[in-house]
Amino acid sequence: MIVKDIMEKEVEKTVASTTVSEAAKMMKGKDVGYLLVVEGSKLVGIVTEEDIVEKVVSEDKKPGETKISDIMVSEVVHIDSEKTLEDAAQMMTDKNIKKLPVVDNKKLMGIVTAKDVIAAEPKMMEQLGELFLFAKKQKRMAG
Repeated sequence: MIVKDIMEKEVEKTVASTTVSEAAKMMKGKDVGYLLVVEGSKLVGIVTEEDIVEKVVSEDKKPGETKISDIMVSEVVHIDSEKTLEDAAQMMTDKNIKKLPVVDNKKLMGIVTAKDVIAAEPKMMEQLGELFLFAKKQKRMAG
């Protein structure tokens, strides 16, 4: 199976000038933990709930004044839609990420998450389970 077979084509997007407060409201309204940052159809960044907590809340920055461009990850790890789910799972594990934008010829096509891969290929649960266990351990250590 390949990535384009399971990717979500409707992705939640924003622009770099959006405030963190606006982005958080968008995430809550859409019930997602990320926003892809775009310029037209080009992916220029990603921001997650974790970014907001680590880079804004924990540093006492003002969400209504802080722009997404100030906290987004701009070197976004992404995958081609023709790659296999095994490729996606390996990339997620290697890079310790759970959300993987799909980009073909510099154009944003969609997103695939660790949960999507596990649902499509349960045999990869063990491999990707490491991501969730690592995240859980990190939270325990921090809290």
